[in-house]
Amino acid sequence: MKKTIGIGVVGFGWMGQAHSRAYRNIPVYFAETGLEPRLVAVADNVAERAKLAVDNFGFGVGTENWRDLLERDDIDIIDCTAPTGMHEEVAVAAAAAGKHVTCEKPVGISPQATAIIENATRKAGVITGCGYNYRWAPMVQYTRQLIDEGRFGELTHYRGRFFSMYGRDRLGLLSWRFKQDEAGYGALADIMSHAIDMAQFICGPIKRVVSVKEIFVKERPLPTPGAATHYERGKPGDPTGEVTNEDYVGALVEFENGVRGTLEADRSIFGPQSQMSFEMNGSKGAAYWDHEKLNQLQLYLPEEQPTDGFVEVLSGDAYKHHGNFVPGGGNSIGYEDLKTIEALEFITAVAEGRPNRPDFGDALAAASVAAAMVRSWETGQWEDVVSLRID
Repeated sequence: MKKTIGIGVVGFGWMGQAHSRAYRNIPVYFAETGLEPRLVAVADNVAERAKLAVDNFGFGVGTENWRDLLERDDIDIIDCTAPTGMHEEVAVAAAAAGKHVTCEKPVGISPQATAIIENATRKAGVITGCGYNYRWAPMVQYTRQLIDEGRFGELTHYRGRFFSMYGRDRLGLLSWRFKQDEAGYGALADIMSHAIDMAQFICGPIKRVVSVKEIFVKERPLPTPGAATHYERGKPGDPTGEVTNEDYVGALVEFENGVRGTLEADRSIFGPQSQMSFEMNGSKGAAYWDHEKLNQLQLYLPEEQPTDGFVEVLSGDAYKHHGNFVPGGGNSIGYEDLKTIEALEFITAVAEGRPNRPDFGDALAAASVAAAMVRSWETGQWEDVVSLRID
């Protein structure tokens, strides 16, 4: 029997469109689940985007007022992909209206806002989800499986990073992502949040950190209305404005289980395009994964391999969810396939009435680490990670 779940999307920029395609793809790639996401309504303050959602994506209704979605009985889930500064208001109101809520990271404009959102949704008893889609790469899931099976032995070292290209263009527009008052923190919130979540997914909770930050591109061209995405660019001589949040964050980290490591994130670096990656070492082996080559895992298990050194393992239908997209081994899946898996896992939890992971609790765990990094910027010292959970 098919189960229909009504979806309301708040924010229809490129991420809102990616989420919407993900919902549409679930009946195509995962027909066996019987899940039928229905794109009921979309809200965006740019009328042309709301019209695009109705005309091209199959939404029933487009509106400029996101609160219209909360009044509809045919919407079960509010999916928030609006700018970060809106997340708290949307998520708290959606939970109060009894809607399940999924939200792009960072969930809150600040770690403290994330705590407020997590508290409100937990007390409302709604199911939550967070956009840590890199967890769902089949090779990442396989690495976690090998850890659970003890095949790496005792974990000892971890090096995680997210080096992204989107801010390296010095003529890239001063979009909301580069403004502290609209986006909150910069690289810390936008991409370091992924690196923190992955580190804790792979190795467990982080105990303490010492961190530094930097703004490498201090001014950017001012955008024209409707063109303020972080992939648009200005021209030499255009008026500029000040970048008010950080381009780079680096940290030494110590995990609760004794693992030592490093985390780095940079949105203005030259070289890597979208290098969300980790290297993990244990007493019996090691693994290395990079989103730029998301269908490959470098694996070193000397007790199980005929030769010494890293072996390349290719993803394929032998690994979780991969075969729903393409059969065989070595046939690649991509970024939006990870978003489809993320959406599938979330609506499956909603359909079954059970908690989802990663949820706002995971987002709060990452935010608590981020808050310790901020304190370390200010003190220049090691700072303990203290949970920001509100009880």
